Amino acid sequence: MEIIENSDTFSSRFARWRANDSLSGYPWVSNTTTPFTPFRRALPMLNLGVISSAGAYIDGMPGFDLESKDGDLSVREIPREVAAADLRYSAKGYDPAAVESDRNALIPIDRLTGYEANAVIGGLNECWWSISSYIPNAMRVAEELAPQIAARLSRYEVQAALLIPASKLCHQTLGIVARGIEAAGIPTIVISVDKLISESVRAPRTAYYDGEYGSTAGAANWPEHQLRIIDETLRLAETFDQPGIRKLDVEIETQVEAARGER
Repeated sequence: MEIIENSDTFSSRFARWRANDSLSGYPWVSNTTTPFTPFRRALPMLNLGVISSAGAYIDGMPGFDLESKDGDLSVREIPREVAAADLRYSAKGYDPAAVESDRNALIPIDRLTGYEANAVIGGLNECWWSISSYIPNAMRVAEELAPQIAARLSRYEVQAALLIPASKLCHQTLGIVARGIEAAGIPTIVISVDKLISESVRAPRTAYYDGEYGSTAGAANWPEHQLRIIDETLRLAETFDQPGIRKLDVEIETQVEAARGER
């Protein structure tokens, strides 16, 4: 199965695209079929990998190139022990204020570490993967980036991957990456706050809600909201028996909290 269908059409239209920050005239990918790999292990028995397109990198190291028309196809492998204070962000297409204030808004390492400690998941992989927030060349994502990430997941014996996009374009990028990972035999789920892009690119499993770019994994400094999103996403992932997109029931405030005036 093709990672990008009608790839010649995309390549032709992309070559004519006049690169601009607003993505005006950009030739968005549209797929009709989807690769799919069933979960082979329950959550408490699997090693979970995390892929974020927040453009995170370790302070003191080079950031991502945000000026290239194709985008920066490099991958940063970041040990989970790296502290939030040591991360910097190459942000394009989203406001980095939330993730700079609380990395769990896009990189929920603290939330997932808690899940690991409480045996909700078998383990959080020893490192997570960071990619650029701006990669317009979808063909290079399919042909270069997705296989590279799939190979790294396999090397670490990751049994499922959680993908968290930061911007509108990131929803396409990580949807394509998810398709490539599943084609390699590893199940995935993407958290989305842009249903239209997610429906167009057709990642194998997508959980969406009415959220905001830049805080896809939950509002910054609001652990309860982040936990609702991550918990429902992971539990939903196991229930997919075919490709699809499902809505999360994760109001930013529950009715009880709103009535009490609480967060």
